[in-house]
Amino acid sequence: MVTKASDASKSSSRRRVDITQGRAKRVLKVGELATSVGSSYLWNALRSPFRSATKRQQALLDTHVKNALRIVERSKELRGAFTKLVQMLSMRDDILPTEVLQVLSAVQSSVPPMDYALIRKQIMRELGRPPEELFASFDEEAFAAASLGQVHKARLKNGDVVVVKVQYPGVEETVKQDLQNLKALLQTFTLIGRDVMRQKVDSSEVYHELEERLHEELDYINEAKNIALFQKMFRDDDEVVIPNVYPDLSSRRVLTMSLLEGYPFQDILAPGVDQSLKDWVAIKYFRTVWRQVFEYGILHADPNPGNYLVTYHPKLLILDFGSIRIFPEPIRQAYHRLAKAILAQDAKTMAECFVRLDYLDPGDDPAPMVRIMNIVFEPVLRDRRYDPRDYNTVEKGIEIAGIAFEHRVFKDPGHRVFLARALMGLDAYLKQFGTVTNWHREFKRCVDAVSG
Repeated sequence: MVTKASDASKSSSRRRVDITQGRAKRVLKVGELATSVGSSYLWNALRSPFRSATKRQQALLDTHVKNALRIVERSKELRGAFTKLVQMLSMRDDILPTEVLQVLSAVQSSVPPMDYALIRKQIMRELGRPPEELFASFDEEAFAAASLGQVHKARLKNGDVVVVKVQYPGVEETVKQDLQNLKALLQTFTLIGRDVMRQKVDSSEVYHELEERLHEELDYINEAKNIALFQKMFRDDDEVVIPNVYPDLSSRRVLTMSLLEGYPFQDILAPGVDQSLKDWVAIKYFRTVWRQVFEYGILHADPNPGNYLVTYHPKLLILDFGSIRIFPEPIRQAYHRLAKAILAQDAKTMAECFVRLDYLDPGDDPAPMVRIMNIVFEPVLRDRRYDPRDYNTVEKGIEIAGIAFEHRVFKDPGHRVFLARALMGLDAYLKQFGTVTNWHREFKRCVDAVSG
C-alpha cells in the first residue's frame, strides 16, 4: 500500500511547484535574479560616497545578505544545478562571511519536496511498476528533499524498512540548461569574496567543479557502486555504518537503500549535549577522513552535515555517496608519503612529493610550498593538546594566498580541489565540536596505520 498524507500535507503538496523547465523560462528566471542582484550593488555603490567608512562596510554586508536571501528563494524554484551551486558556496567559510553562510546554508535543509504524483510516475518509468506494487508500503510524503531528488520511506514485502531516493523528473535537462545559464551569474558570487573577505574567487573553477559533480550525482548506478566501495573499505570497523543497496529496486534514477537512523551533526553540536559524545564524534570523523585518504585513496568529497548521522551506541553513519573521488594509486602513495614527511619536517621528501602530486614542476623552488604545508598542518605538527578553534582559517588562508602570489605558486591539480573541500569540512566540524586533544598523535596514528 501507499501511506497517505494528512489533509494538511495534501494541501501543502498542492502548493508545490514543478522544476521550472524550458531553457527560455530558466534563462529569464536567472536573468531576473542577476538583474536584481546587480542593481542592488549599483545602488549601494551610488550611496557609498555619502556614508562613513563603518556605514559603508555595514551597508555592503547588508547588501550581500539580502542578495543571498534572493538567491536562496530562487534556488527553491529552479532546483537542479542552481541549488547545487548555492550549496557548494554555503560551505566556503574561507571566502564567505558568517552572515552570508548562515543564509545560504538554508538551501541544504529547506528545499520543498515535489508532488508525489510526479515521483510515482518516475518510479514507474524506471522500475516498470508503481510503488504500491513494488513495496508493502510507501510514504507519499518525502522525509528529505534536495536539489536533484528526494527520499521517501518505504517497507519491503519481507518487512525491511528502506529509503527510496528518486531523481526529479526532468532534472537532467534543467542541469544542462543551468550549466549554460550560470556562468554569468557566478561572477556575482565573486563580489562577496572580493569585497568582504578580500579573497580572489575563481568562478571558472567553481563552475567546472559543479559541472563534474552534477553529472556524477545524476547517475544512481554510479552511487550504488560507490556504496559498495565504502562497505568494503570499512567492513573491519563496526563503528562506521554504510547503507545496503537493493539492486532489484534501483536504477539510474531510483536508488533503494536500507534505512539508517541517527542524530545529524547539528543535533550533536547543540548546547547541552555531553562533551564526551562530541569528542567521540570529532575524533571518529577525523580518523575516518584520513583513513580514506591514506589507506584507500577513495574520498567522500561532500562534507554536507546532512551526510553524517550518529547513533546512541555511538556509531558514525555515512550517507549520500554521489560525490566520491578515487585517486590513482601513485597519488594516494604520494599523499601518504607527504604526510610522513610533514610530521618529520623532512623538506627534501616534501619537495619530491610536491612534484609527484603536480603541485610543482621539477626544478621549482619547493620552499614556498613547504611553508604553505606547515601552515595548513599547523594543528598536528607539535606533540601537545590543541584546540581547533585556535586555528583561524580565514587568516591562515590569506597568509597562504600571499605566499602563493608572491612566489607564483599557481599549480592546482584536480585532486587538490576535492581533498581541500573534505579538509575544509573537517576543519569546520572540529571547530564546532570544540574537542581539545592531542591532534598530532591522532594524525600520526592515521599515518602510521598505513604501511605504504
